[in-house]
Amino acid sequence: MPCPLSPTPPAHLPLCQFWYDENGSVLVQWGLFLAVAFGFMALSFDLGRVASTQSEMQSFADQVALAAAGELDGRPDAITRATAAANGLISDAQTYATGAQTLGRNDFSLTFLRSLPASDTTAATDTTTDGARARYVRVDVKERTVMTPFAAVNAALTGRENLSSDIDASATAGFTSYACDITPLMFCVPDSSWKAGDNIGSQIKLRAGGQNAAWGPGNFGFLDPSTLDVDSAGPCAGLNGAQLYRCLVGAENGITRCVRTDTGLDTLPGQRQGLAEAFNTRFDIFQGSMQQRRNDPAYRPAANTVQGTLPSGTGAICRGNNVDPSDAMPLPRDACIDGTCGRFGDGDWDRAAYVSQNHGGFYPPGTGPTSSRYEMYLAELAAATSRPSPDNVPLPGFAETGAPQCHALGPSTDPKRRNVNAAAVDCSTNNIQGSTSNVVALEFVELFMTEPVQSPGGTEDAEIMVEIVGSAGGIGSGALSGTYRDFIQLYR
Repeated sequence: MPCPLSPTPPAHLPLCQFWYDENGSVLVQWGLFLAVAFGFMALSFDLGRVASTQSEMQSFADQVALAAAGELDGRPDAITRATAAANGLISDAQTYATGAQTLGRNDFSLTFLRSLPASDTTAATDTTTDGARARYVRVDVKERTVMTPFAAVNAALTGRENLSSDIDASATAGFTSYACDITPLMFCVPDSSWKAGDNIGSQIKLRAGGQNAAWGPGNFGFLDPSTLDVDSAGPCAGLNGAQLYRCLVGAENGITRCVRTDTGLDTLPGQRQGLAEAFNTRFDIFQGSMQQRRNDPAYRPAANTVQGTLPSGTGAICRGNNVDPSDAMPLPRDACIDGTCGRFGDGDWDRAAYVSQNHGGFYPPGTGPTSSRYEMYLAELAAATSRPSPDNVPLPGFAETGAPQCHALGPSTDPKRRNVNAAAVDCSTNNIQGSTSNVVALEFVELFMTEPVQSPGGTEDAEIMVEIVGSAGGIGSGALSGTYRDFIQLYR
């Protein structure tokens, strides 16, 4: 008998009561909800494993790229060192992918690049195996598989594709250098393995390199100043030609804005009119084209200018061309310069004679029998006197304390006023012959001028005696009295 259509089923028909009974209907809805909820939880678990592995592998790629890029300093062995840094310094781990949890040297490949395309969506194809040309490195981490069992069941039930669980990663990093307040000076080193840090305290005799002839170790030249952004508020603003060179060489600061210098430099011959005169303003010598700079605050001399000669004429305060010797000894040269060492010395100079003549046989505080000329110079500055007589009583008519007297505003307060920072270049590899484009410097070197610049070959020639203080920065970093910024960053 069918159940009547009534909101209240008759009591004598149990089947009708069951038909109309609504108790427990919510359980069906909860059952459906829990099935869906647990399905989403399972998928979330798989998605989390995939996302976590992707993050771990990308972090590994980033670290390897940054470690390798830090070695791309423009030297011929840069790729070898970058590969060693990536292989030896980086290890990481992944959690959920198949294979070993440890990520190491066998889990990535390196590709070195000279340049990157302007768009990140364009593939980088400018590859190189030349360490001197490598500026970027791309790291590709080998593919790993993450097991996704719940996603596989869901795909089977729904007829959809399974969650992709093959994970890889890639990162591209590069080495970029900027320099501020730079002087356009460069010099040739013996070979591509030469480093300033290995030659601190040694002397170099720099000779101007000319045009149309191969340059050898010790020749110096210039970087094309037309590529430099001259500081509009500095002393060199508005100058050009020889005047610009003399300013870039002789002025104390505020020379140029920051420029990127790791992409190649353009060189020019080192023979420039008035070059020696511009350098020698550091020694309180204002001659020729630099005579008018005696009142210019941008050309103040160093506080210690001992050079072993007297001012010109009785009562004169400027040296002029006088070569009469004083009672002081200038800083001696390395004994082997122009002999067994050629133009690159070995740091062996007559310290004992210098200390005996200028300091009565007593080394200035902080110096000793192995001190460099620059250390001796700084110690004399720290003693608040450039060069005291042995008994502190000047010798009448022949005394030279080293305190500058010619410049109207007195000495510079910068102890590095006699320092210049120059680009060290392997001229043989770059085939430097005066004007050469896209030259990559090995490094920039801080050099201490040990004596005034001479011009033995005429007004456009020059010889600069310098002592190596150390590296002024990585590739592209160089300044007369500037700052150096090397950036290692991720690009992709």
